[in-house]
Amino acid sequence: MYKNKTILLLILTLFASNVWSQKYQETELGASTTINSVTTEIQFYSPEIVRVIKFPEGEIVNKQSLSVIKAPEKTDVKIGQNGQVVTLSSSALAVDLNLETGKITYRDAKGNLLFTEKDYGIQFTAVKDVDDDTYIVRQAFLLDKDEAIYGLGQHQKGTMNQRMQKLFLRQENMQICIPFFQSVKGYGLFWDNYSPTTFVDNLQETSFESQVGDCADYYFMYGANADGVIVGMRSLTGQAPMFPYWTFGYWQSKERYKSQDEIVGVVKKYREIGVPLDGIIQDWQYWGDNYHWNAMEFLNPAFPEPRKMINDIHNMNAHIIISCWESFGPKTKAFEIMDKKGMLLNFKTWPPSSEDKWPPDPAKPSGVKPYDVYNPEARDIYWDFMNRGIFSLGMDGWWLDSTEPDHLEVKEEDFDNKTYLGSFRKVRNAYPLMAVGGVSDHQRQTSANKRVFILTRSAFAGQQRYGANSWSGDVVSDWNVLRNQISGGLNFSLCGIPYWNCDIGGFFPWNYRGGVGNVAYRELYVRWLQFGAFTPMMRSHGTDTPREIWNFGEKESWEYNTIEKYINLRYCLLPYIYSTSWQVTANASSMMRALMMDFASDKKVLDINNEYMFGKSILVSPVTEPLYTENKKEGSTSDFSKVKSSKTYLPEGAEWYDFWSGVKLQGGQEVERPTPIDIMPLYVKAGSIIPMGPTVQYAAEKQDPIEIRIYPGANGTFVLYDDEKDNYNYEKGMYATIDLKWDDATKTLTIGDRKGKFPGMLKNRKFEVVVVNEKSGTGTEVSKTVKTINYSGEGIVVELR
Repeated sequence: MYKNKTILLLILTLFASNVWSQKYQETELGASTTINSVTTEIQFYSPEIVRVIKFPEGEIVNKQSLSVIKAPEKTDVKIGQNGQVVTLSSSALAVDLNLETGKITYRDAKGNLLFTEKDYGIQFTAVKDVDDDTYIVRQAFLLDKDEAIYGLGQHQKGTMNQRMQKLFLRQENMQICIPFFQSVKGYGLFWDNYSPTTFVDNLQETSFESQVGDCADYYFMYGANADGVIVGMRSLTGQAPMFPYWTFGYWQSKERYKSQDEIVGVVKKYREIGVPLDGIIQDWQYWGDNYHWNAMEFLNPAFPEPRKMINDIHNMNAHIIISCWESFGPKTKAFEIMDKKGMLLNFKTWPPSSEDKWPPDPAKPSGVKPYDVYNPEARDIYWDFMNRGIFSLGMDGWWLDSTEPDHLEVKEEDFDNKTYLGSFRKVRNAYPLMAVGGVSDHQRQTSANKRVFILTRSAFAGQQRYGANSWSGDVVSDWNVLRNQISGGLNFSLCGIPYWNCDIGGFFPWNYRGGVGNVAYRELYVRWLQFGAFTPMMRSHGTDTPREIWNFGEKESWEYNTIEKYINLRYCLLPYIYSTSWQVTANASSMMRALMMDFASDKKVLDINNEYMFGKSILVSPVTEPLYTENKKEGSTSDFSKVKSSKTYLPEGAEWYDFWSGVKLQGGQEVERPTPIDIMPLYVKAGSIIPMGPTVQYAAEKQDPIEIRIYPGANGTFVLYDDEKDNYNYEKGMYATIDLKWDDATKTLTIGDRKGKFPGMLKNRKFEVVVVNEKSGTGTEVSKTVKTINYSGEGIVVELR
């Protein structure tokens, strides 16, 4: 009897094994199977990146991603089976597919569980999208109970950790929607869908649900840490190119400069008062009336000689970018051409239609309309007008406003608009990617002598490859809004898009009667500017009150002096910032870094929303509450009689130096320091090497001498980078780097041989080396105890005992 039972069990086991083995097929990139009427394909794009595609059985799916540009690498994948589970293994990942439930689970090479789908977690609901049969697509996952996740774009809710949230992801002003998150466990997930999508995380599950999709399509990437995840995301969606050097200087803007003389005069006055400036921005209405909205021509009589305007600004060693929109007024040439070709979208955008805001044109009653950015011919037409009307005059860059685009009085039928790629609903969230990409690609085809720089109000996955810097939108001047910029920008950066900024002072000063004349607004503005000095783009902008430094007070006033101090500090840090931008381009690094990126083992930092690292050395702790003023309707008041303090948590795992005093502090503790109006708490990690440039009036004025500040207490390295600063020759290898290495035990700094060269390179450099302590190497003061090194490109070891 026992023998018969054994034989029966063996037969059943072999039968089951045979049944499961027939349920999947090996493919060139992995495996494919159909389970419960859903076809699933697992594709290895690299040892660390896996694509999963799911669709109803019998459907034919040939999706071309708008975000992902990576071709699959040849990857050694081993496939094995144990009962109902098929395992696909690379050198970095093991992917388990349950042939009964369809669940996919991800483990690292050591077998540690990283991430898992939910059993029977895929759901397709048949719907009609205009004339197309399609699906609402939903996929559910399971996260660890205490697992922190980051990303999803920019949502300005003040949270770092994105757990326990429900977010409706549809682009709009001040909300940037990217269906990507990364975990503190060192993996990331990109849900590759462009329709409005709902993200939900609760105690039961984590899910994405998209309104339109022929398939579920997502990418899992393992990087072991946050930097590694971003390496994976950039590998998939494109690397970030170098910006022009000057773009890291100070920018002045407002809504708006009303004439050619005014904007040139602002640059001239900055030069006269000796406050550094590199960029100025011309906002809207240089085209004239709203019928000619975004005509991409200088039709406003207040701008009679635009080429001379640009030349005058260039002759003062400054640069200019200009506002362009993704929509056209009914009397523009672009509108006429695109309208005839069916390239305009029919819904209300900004400004409101002619019927609402000005007497309608009987011949063209429609108002301003966005264009179909998904149509390659439409993008050609857009650039043709932009090039002939603006770029050919010598313009330095672009402010692409309303790239969401603005959508007023939203109606569901608005999404039935047909685009080149299907319904507007199907591709809604990718609008900014296509709009920015169209300009970037065309400029690069037109000229290689001027790097693309695009300031824009929205983004989608992959936009970093187009030379874009996104800003947070038309935010209100408010202390809580200022604080929420920090977590918004950090989560945005954690999506793999490294360049972000915001309107210094807030766009709308509605809460402050009198604007710049209100002392409470001036305190908010100064604190916002201090924060702005440590973002990838330091840009002052807003409406209803002037923003230039001289409007905040006389020279030697606390407002004027503090603004000037932080602009000068920004310029001193340019060697550090530009070298960091090279790491962004060459090694997929990030400039604004959430504390969890560098200190993930310190659980206290996982949800800190008001501090961050700027580069890998400087901890920034913005002041986000009023300390010296009170905003009142009957008249704001100020009291500077007592210096107040601010608290900062210093992450565990490092020692820290107070940037302003040189005091050394232990990590893993909250510290409190006096915070007068001209001090924003800054701390530098021990082992850091910070190159500081000379005092200048514009970025490229001079480069020497460079003060090299050493923060002892740990070994450290830094790569000092330089190139021609505004062309693409660096892509051909025309750049130079100098490796700096600090040995803390021997107290020696090794300045390595210069590697590489480029036209116009400064062959002989002057380095002034200082070891930071409480007496030297602090704040913005010129260090007294230095060792001067005349460097000609050959390595040298400097003893600093």
